[in-house]
Amino acid sequence: MAQILANMRLLSNGILTMTGVLLFAREPQNFLPAFHVKAVSYPGDDIHATTYLDSVDIVGKVQSQFDDALAFIVRNLHREQRGQGVNTTGKVEIPRIVFEELLANALIHRDYFISAPVRMFIFDDRVEIISPGHLPNNLTVANIQTGNSNIRNPILASFATKLLPYRGLGTGILRALREYPHIEFVDDEQGNLFRAVIRR
Repeated sequence: MAQILANMRLLSNGILTMTGVLLFAREPQNFLPAFHVKAVSYPGDDIHATTYLDSVDIVGKVQSQFDDALAFIVRNLHREQRGQGVNTTGKVEIPRIVFEELLANALIHRDYFISAPVRMFIFDDRVEIISPGHLPNNLTVANIQTGNSNIRNPILASFATKLLPYRGLGTGILRALREYPHIEFVDDEQGNLFRAVIRR
């Protein structure tokens, strides 16, 4: 078993690599405490120092972080009837696929050399997903919106295709924009972060 994990570059000198920990450790944050998701839902359109509607630190393996972060967003968005019967729960105001694509990107393509969590903020007028690390190499906001990609964490990305709704083809942002065009991307080189802003 150890040799298989080593061949898959998930084990080195008998110890799980960072990717191995993120994918398979029972409690990854015991070893990598900064690599989780901080999620907060605020009333109004700005961050409050003391008031929030919902808040959670989302920990665990990458797959658990994805599932729990998606659940946090869905439970904090409005549901709309959109022609359905009165006994239905309604459809989430922003298509779920938008957050599937953007969360997968945030967890897979973040810069793991930066000891900081992915952050999610929900406001009355928008949802923000903020990843540590600006776009790598020569990528720009303009060319990721046309399907260009550069895989920052190739081993993690190769396993993500089996664990998450992620294809690794550079088409996730295109799909999100097709479903819901009210998304703005900000590549902040000075702050060394990448921000997706989804307007409500």
